[in-house]
Amino acid sequence: MDNAAIEEMFETLGPISIRRMFGGKGIYCEGVILAVEVDGEILLKGDAETAPELEAAGARQWAYDGKGKPVKMPYWSIPEAAYDDPEEMARWVKLAYAAALRAKK
Repeated sequence: MDNAAIEEMFETLGPISIRRMFGGKGIYCEGVILAVEVDGEILLKGDAETAPELEAAGARQWAYDGKGKPVKMPYWSIPEAAYDDPEEMARWVKLAYAAALRAKK
């Protein structure tokens, strides 16, 4: 996904920065990472507070293969409904930023 499309997805937060990392991209707001791009997919930061909502909306938690065992990361796919509804996308983006701020503490 190109940076302009990513910026559009996160425009509700204001200016974001995008940095290359691990073959993907990190997406930051005010210096706090709130999402990553992996293999062309945007994954939002989640935590114990937002995970149940993300799961209920059909999002899946990102995991990678760590020596034969899946390692779950605190990032979730964007619920499908958000791609067709800017207000819904804004809601998920704001929840991801809130989770990122909680993780920073």
